[in-house]
Amino acid sequence: MAIQRMDNVGIVVEDMDAAIAFFVELGMELEGRAVAEGPVADQCTGLDGVRCDIAMVRTPDGHSRLELAKYHSPAVIGDGPRNRPHNILGTHRVMFAVDDLEDTVARLRPHGAELVGEIARFEDSYLLCYVRGPEGIIVGLAEQLR
Repeated sequence: MAIQRMDNVGIVVEDMDAAIAFFVELGMELEGRAVAEGPVADQCTGLDGVRCDIAMVRTPDGHSRLELAKYHSPAVIGDGPRNRPHNILGTHRVMFAVDDLEDTVARLRPHGAELVGEIARFEDSYLLCYVRGPEGIIVGLAEQLR
């Protein structure tokens, strides 16, 4: 049996409104918000007493989504600094194709985005960069050159 698709990537955040604003500015669309709690949430996560706000944002083509979750209970566990380097084990970034990389970076800066390194040119194919967004999330941006 094969998978059908990748449905979403989940990200735990402390400031839901700031995270939504960041990803909407990036060009994603807010699909909806809800509260997750009760037996199904507990069973699925392996936690007891889950109560969290969730927001689903999707790419304009409708093929990719991020599920943002703000936990009220159990309490969020911090796992170290939010400015972790790119080469740490585990999920380290979410990457998006954009039309205009420099414009995208400029629009994201008021939402707290900071370049991790520099904007780099890969041959005559791509402009690439990583920005650190809300909650220290590293977001990759790629502009295909014509």
